[in-house]
Amino acid sequence: MENRQEEKLDRLAELVRGSRNIIFFGGAGVSTESGLPDFRSVDGLYHQKYDYPPEEILSHSFYRDRPEEFFRFYRDKLLVRGVEPNAAHRTLAKWERLGKLRAVITQNIDGLHQRAGSKRVLELHGSTLRNYCERCHAFYDMEFVERAQGVPTCTRPGCGGRVKPDVVLYEEGLDMALLQEAAELIRDAELLIIGGTSLAVYPAAGLIDYYRGDHLILINRGRTARDAGASLVIDGSIGEVLGAVDARL
Repeated sequence: MENRQEEKLDRLAELVRGSRNIIFFGGAGVSTESGLPDFRSVDGLYHQKYDYPPEEILSHSFYRDRPEEFFRFYRDKLLVRGVEPNAAHRTLAKWERLGKLRAVITQNIDGLHQRAGSKRVLELHGSTLRNYCERCHAFYDMEFVERAQGVPTCTRPGCGGRVKPDVVLYEEGLDMALLQEAAELIRDAELLIIGGTSLAVYPAAGLIDYYRGDHLILINRGRTARDAGASLVIDGSIGEVLGAVDARL
């Protein structure tokens, strides 16, 4: 089994070495390796403090009807401090600098790819780093929302509108222009690496159907819905796998 894993790492290193148009598509597993919790996970703290499942709290209707409870959960579970980019983030940023990686497409909202140095990052579900007034569209950073008491409101004179995180909530649609850009990048990719996702969240997971190349790589802890159609499946930590591949280049 160990020899088989080494063969897979060697093969991926060979593909990366020969490519100048890699696209990386990543999910929650990329961030959890930095210690950032998956909000879907059920833990003791969650049971003690919340009366609703996270998917309901992070819905547009809940945000609209119960904003106080929404922001309590949002601050507790999604605004995580002291989290640093891991080996996966750093390796992808390095490959971009080397002219191998064309873009990162991510379902994560934490901004860790940019902190690691990646320049072209398509954030399909938005970012906790950006917030805006729903009335006048003034911009606010994450610290503003973190410091606010209760529901954050705009501080511009005469406004007072609610400040909404620039994240895509359940019941909200993804940015169609961003989806189109992601689809075109995947369609034209020479090498498509998908990591840290079970490919269960749509419509984002459906983007891989646009890929026309011959080298679809899946890296994840456990099986995904698309394993059968991949040219290479590696079961393991995305950070360890990409780090090991980079060491072989």
